[in-house]
Amino acid sequence: MYYIVPSSKPFGQACTDLETAVLRHSFGVLHVHDLGATLRGKGIAFAEECKVFEVCNPGQAAKVLSVDMRLNMALPCRISVFTEKGQTKIGMIKPVPMLSMLSQDAALVQVAKEVEEKTIQMVDEAK
Repeated sequence: MYYIVPSSKPFGQACTDLETAVLRHSFGVLHVHDLGATLRGKGIAFAEECKVFEVCNPGQAAKVLSVDMRLNMALPCRISVFTEKGQTKIGMIKPVPMLSMLSQDAALVQVAKEVEEKTIQMVDEAK
């Protein structure tokens, strides 16, 4: 269900490299949520770093939405760069199992497979 890899890079470098990999694979970064900074900004003692990158390929998103508009709630894909006890990690929830829980449509499973292959490549390139 999850795909998480350790990185030997510092947190900031892994974030930069992920963004580069996303663009190289014809996806776009729609938004980056800095969860660590948000929590600390709310007065919560949170020692780890965590940025969630919302990424999307418009063509793939359009395929999904043309079959089942309800799946807009599962878009865009999210890839996280985070630290855990000082170790930088990059991870995501795999699109195939997630989408399979929401729809049994064979065309959607194929789109999810294509997106999963690309997003795994992005994570592996950034690590």
